[in-house]
Amino acid sequence: MSPQQKVEADPYFPDNGDPRYRVNRYELTLDYRPGPNRLAGTARLGAIAGGAPLTEFQLNLADFRIGRIKVDGRAPHYTHRGGRLRIRPPKPIRAGAAFTVEVHWSGNPKPVNSPWGGIGFEELEDGALVASQPIGAPSWYPCNDRPADKASYQISVTTPSAYTVVAGGRLLTRTTKASTTTWVYEQSVPTSSYLVGLAIGRYQTVLLGDPGEGGVPQYGHLPARLLPQFSRDFARQPAMMELFQELFGPYPFGEYAVVVTEEELDVPVEAQGLSLFGSNHVDGARGSERLVAHELAHQWFGNSVSVADWRHIWLNEGFAKYAEWLWSERSGGLTAAQLAATAHRKLSALPQDLRLSDPGRKRMFDDRLYERGGLVLHALRCALGDEAFHRMLRGWAAVHRGATVTTGAFTKHAARYADRPLDDLFTAWVDDAALPPLPSQAAVVPMRPPYPPYPPGNAGAL
Repeated sequence: MSPQQKVEADPYFPDNGDPRYRVNRYELTLDYRPGPNRLAGTARLGAIAGGAPLTEFQLNLADFRIGRIKVDGRAPHYTHRGGRLRIRPPKPIRAGAAFTVEVHWSGNPKPVNSPWGGIGFEELEDGALVASQPIGAPSWYPCNDRPADKASYQISVTTPSAYTVVAGGRLLTRTTKASTTTWVYEQSVPTSSYLVGLAIGRYQTVLLGDPGEGGVPQYGHLPARLLPQFSRDFARQPAMMELFQELFGPYPFGEYAVVVTEEELDVPVEAQGLSLFGSNHVDGARGSERLVAHELAHQWFGNSVSVADWRHIWLNEGFAKYAEWLWSERSGGLTAAQLAATAHRKLSALPQDLRLSDPGRKRMFDDRLYERGGLVLHALRCALGDEAFHRMLRGWAAVHRGATVTTGAFTKHAARYADRPLDDLFTAWVDDAALPPLPSQAAVVPMRPPYPPYPPGNAGAL
């Protein structure tokens, strides 16, 4: 890799992704057998070379058996070691030229190793689940695994007919032949590789509310035994969707689905158009409602507006954290100001050695990053005032819809809505490690709560 390419590689995961080209389309055809945990797949990628000819390029793929590979219909030379599939096409690909790659692979998928343990494709007691953030996508398909490389996807999965297959995007077809069913999903909106979600299980499918004409269809896929609790715990998700569209702008995808697995998960995980929850997040008492709001908010912040590299992860998590606080305020719970004060007290008692603008790989999922990220947004709300702050949020989601962003891009964006420089605010909250004082909240007026605290359950079986 040249020095220029090293600069462009993700600084936290330089072995993941290849900045010398970009993928604009993945077509994945998969056959999965839950009993033996056996996956066989074909991937067809449509890609474009960057500013220099490609004599070789890299995909990320875990330890599978490779059947064959083709580049523009011809067999290349390749090596496959350490999760990296290095491909040397028969002849160099011209700078800026479009090319296609076809990869056939098979094996027993399992999570890939990471600083946070195994992530990616996980075999469940009865089914499977994919939660890939940040580097788990190669655990089940070959990809240019960098968040800035966003592409459209078509995913076809064949599995025994007793199982439901859920992926982010629109279900195009479901075809049953003998004892297997093939599910085909289309995600036409640009998607980062880690945000391609997949769940396979014995699920009941329910509709959350009535989207009405022009509304966003919202589905739940869950074990039938959990339907009574789910109907209460997720009853206010349609109201969250309504609020977030008011605050952040139109929902960026065609539909939204949540999956609840039979097994427990440490935390819910977002994917594009899809969020994954464990059975421990469904208690019938709305005990995880803030997480329901958090994962939904990620569809705007993290999924539609995505980070250019992992240094900027606070732009995902801080925004989703503040969305939790906005939902609480609007639904009659604690106000954002009260929750900000609580977060500030919590952080003031913890070590102050984390910089949001570059937390480092080991700390990119530190709880302090989430809380302090939410406080950045609250500090901005205090500085801008409510009206300008909400215009700023809607503008951020609109201008960068489907694109990738950096912290620098956000500071420049926010400055356009201010009547005084914000440099000191961002330096103190984002660049410095020491926790600034809680800002004056005189300009913040709590939003009126229009949503009843305990609406009836509204999940209807399909």
